[in-house]
Amino acid sequence: MSSLKQHLSQKMLQKLSPQQIQFIKLLQLNTQDFEEKVEQELLDNPALEDNGREEAEEDMSYDEPDEYSDTDYLNDDVDINDLLRAGGGDDEGSFQLNEDYSGDESRELPIASQGSFQEYLMEQARATFFNEEDMLLAIHLINSIEEDGYLRRELRSIVNDLAFNENISTTEDHLEKILIKIQNFDPAGIGARDLQECLLLQLYKKDYGDNPALTLAEKIISEQMEAFSKKHYDKIKRSLKIDDDQLKAAIAEIVKLNPKPGESGASNTKTQYIVPDFTVSSEEDKLQVRLNSRNAPELRISQSYHETLKAYEHSHSKDKNLKEAVQYIKQKLDGAKWFIDSVKQRQHTLLSTMEAIVQRQREFFVDGDETCLRPMILKDIATQVGLDISTISRVANSKYVETDFGIFPLKYFFSEGITNEEGEEVSNREIKKILSDAIGAEQKKKPLTDEALMELLKEKGYHIARRTVAKYREQLNIPVARLRKEL
Repeated sequence: MSSLKQHLSQKMLQKLSPQQIQFIKLLQLNTQDFEEKVEQELLDNPALEDNGREEAEEDMSYDEPDEYSDTDYLNDDVDINDLLRAGGGDDEGSFQLNEDYSGDESRELPIASQGSFQEYLMEQARATFFNEEDMLLAIHLINSIEEDGYLRRELRSIVNDLAFNENISTTEDHLEKILIKIQNFDPAGIGARDLQECLLLQLYKKDYGDNPALTLAEKIISEQMEAFSKKHYDKIKRSLKIDDDQLKAAIAEIVKLNPKPGESGASNTKTQYIVPDFTVSSEEDKLQVRLNSRNAPELRISQSYHETLKAYEHSHSKDKNLKEAVQYIKQKLDGAKWFIDSVKQRQHTLLSTMEAIVQRQREFFVDGDETCLRPMILKDIATQVGLDISTISRVANSKYVETDFGIFPLKYFFSEGITNEEGEEVSNREIKKILSDAIGAEQKKKPLTDEALMELLKEKGYHIARRTVAKYREQLNIPVARLRKEL
């Protein structure tokens, strides 16, 4: 018979307070989503009041300090390259507003967000998941789906996110089961992890019937995706023992598929635009950083609520209902205070981060020359402002800045460094620009190979491996030389 034993052990645990979780959630919101959150909070908490946000005429601003211590199988009207290039990362470069945008912070101006598309997915989720826990997981997965309809985050990372930020414990297997149900939503192909899965999901939804072309198309994508992406059609014919007509019919079905299902729902999504979260302008040889005033609501605690609490506390009544009322009012007042503190902390964090970015990329904000961008990673800014890298990541992931040269996502300014033969460290964006210009000017009958591009960069003083050239070319969504060749 075993005996009971007691022992002491020490463990280090990191647990976020409700206030910290609230701040993290607010920080990752863009201007539009933040406004909606504030409005919802005002509805939910009667102890919180808006002290005339609509009357605010000036932005919060900080001035820059003086010193900074084989394609014959395809129809002519279909470009298979568009299909094969899909499923990549975000395009780099500036974002332009609607031509009617005057630069004013009009409250009626719609923003570029995923709201309406995600709402469409949410409606389907509500009709699918009846278990509260599964619904919460589905919401998190849907919010992780990017604009083009892909889920690029690993499920393991999402599991960790749920545990860290939401105190929700789950497993990759459970999350995978939820994702499979979401992948059955409309539009077909939604929630795919890569292009191959996206195309297969769409093929699975089609009614095969007596259509052998669809069956062959599925086999090509599932078994010969690499050969198909490289247009090695002879290899596909040999492997699957098919003739030219069969291959042509299968490819005709494949090119009907949508490589970016998230952008297909024109009937489900509205035309949306970007409202910048920051403005950077040059005034009298100084750069001024402004936070969109819509991020700075004038919130206050309700005086009447506060006085009601005082009156209740001074009451001699021991009535149970009165005690419950006092407890309710205290909770609402505490919630209002926490929310106001989180909003102020968000404003300070956004401004200090943007100011640090402007300091490091000053030449770009003055001249607008992409080659002036300095190498900069999240850690650089985190160190400068004294915040955690994850905090800077939340700021940079969903915010935009308006400059004299266009509107840019904050993540546009982050890049790795490359050392030239003079020992100077330059941004890899300069390398990408050289590659882009060289490929744009190449002879299409004899396009430049990655080896030739490597030699071209070497002549300009950049000693970069061929595999690195290939990586940058892929990041620019430029196919290999063989696929760029024209007759």
